[in-house]
Formats: sequence, structure tokens, C-alpha cells
Amino acid sequence: MANYQIIYSDDALEHLSFIEKKFYGFIEETLEIQLGWEPGVETKNRKTVRQPAPFNAKWELRFGDRNRFRALYEISEDERIVHILAIGHKIGNRLFIGGEEMEK
Repeated sequence: MANYQIIYSDDALEHLSFIEKKFYGFIEETLEIQLGWEPGVETKNRKTVRQPAPFNAKWELRFGDRNRFRALYEISEDERIVHILAIGHKIGNRLFIGGEEMEK
């Protein structure tokens, strides 16, 4: 059992509809594994986000083949909850969240 509970915002769930359904299981499993324990520890693919950030996220997780996917999140340490605020995918050097290209 994970040390942190993963909760998806309504926006993040909507963002999934812009990603092929065949990746849903992979995304959910990866987020549970990568963020269930020590979500606030920086790694090669888990970093703090420069502010101001989309969705007021504090953290970003990069994952998948060639780091194709992105999850933007914040952590409630007191409650031990990871709030997934946005889920997107990259096409080349462009990040799309909810079907819209994000500014760099």
C-alpha cells in the first residue's frame, strides 16, 4: 500500500480524454508507483516546477517512452495526499494538456 493517496482533479480526469485510452492503465499505474512514496523528492524525472506554473502546480513528473507524458501535481504533506492537477503528453518539443498546447 502506498504511503500517499493519489487524487485526480476534475481537470486532470478531463485531460485524460485527450490521450489514447490504451495508455490509461499505464498512466494510473505509473503515478501510483512514482508518487505513492516520497513524491516530494527530486529525481531525474520528478522536479519542482518554475513558477508561475500551469494549474499552479508545484511538481512535474515525466514518464513513459521518451518521457512522453507529464503529470503536474501538488502535495498535501499533512494529509499525505498527492493532488494530480493536470496530465498531458508531448509531441516533439510541444506539451499538450487538455488538447491545448502549453506555453513554455
